[in-house]
Amino acid sequence: MIEPRQNTTNAVRVLILLALALAGAAVTGIITIVLTAMGANIMWGIVLQDILVFILPAILLAVICYKQPWRFLEVDRAPQWQAIAVVLAIWAVSLPALNWIVDWNENLHLPASMAAWEKAMRDTEAALEQMTNQLLATETVGQMLVAFVVVGVMAGLSEELFFRGALMGIMRRGRANIHVVIWTVAIVFSAIHFQFLGFVPRMLLGAWFGYLLVWTRSLWVPIIAHTLNNGMVVVFQWMGNNHLIDSDAMERLGIPTDGSFPLLALASAVATIALIVFAQHIFSKKPL
Repeated sequence: MIEPRQNTTNAVRVLILLALALAGAAVTGIITIVLTAMGANIMWGIVLQDILVFILPAILLAVICYKQPWRFLEVDRAPQWQAIAVVLAIWAVSLPALNWIVDWNENLHLPASMAAWEKAMRDTEAALEQMTNQLLATETVGQMLVAFVVVGVMAGLSEELFFRGALMGIMRRGRANIHVVIWTVAIVFSAIHFQFLGFVPRMLLGAWFGYLLVWTRSLWVPIIAHTLNNGMVVVFQWMGNNHLIDSDAMERLGIPTDGSFPLLALASAVATIALIVFAQHIFSKKPL
């Protein structure tokens, strides 16, 4: 059992975490303005955000509030090779289904009375997509590796430490049902990206990362899964930029171009669910 240092409530601990994150965001904003004025690469601002908004707040919260901070964050246990194998298999099998869900989410429309809201959301999405395209505009192996570290490794490490390690770590030690905790954190995780046209697939990924943590009891497993999901986008885009593959075709895998039934996406979804059930059977000592 993880012993807290002070007799504070979980609500207070969540507020401490959020306060630390907001302070980090403020510092990040100021430094990013300076870096932009100096013409620095956009990646420096992203790395700074990962460290000050996500990594440091999670670690400080754990050190301030718990006597065993690394055990609280669940980074003290190495991942099992079986867990890594399952993560790799599910990532590969789920691609067509996830692509279809992304496409479905992007084509959702709000009621006509909320047209202004939808336009604002799509404008925000377009601006964020433009920034993402800048990050993925890699041609050399060196550029690809740097982007992989920033978009894949740093994002996977920082966001999992904050959302699954710290936030979910606090909430799961309360009275709430573990499924409620996992999905609540997944919703917050998706919403905080402010990319609502990708809200559903990101929420599903967040829930998957949460179940991985609960089943394996090692935060390194969802960190690896998150890094793989983000990092392979970088790799595919780099391969596409160098005409090694058709990266657009990879993004459309599972999405019928002629309006027919998405059979591949359905098969992918069924296989993914089967693998997830298999993973739960292997890594859980008892059902949740």
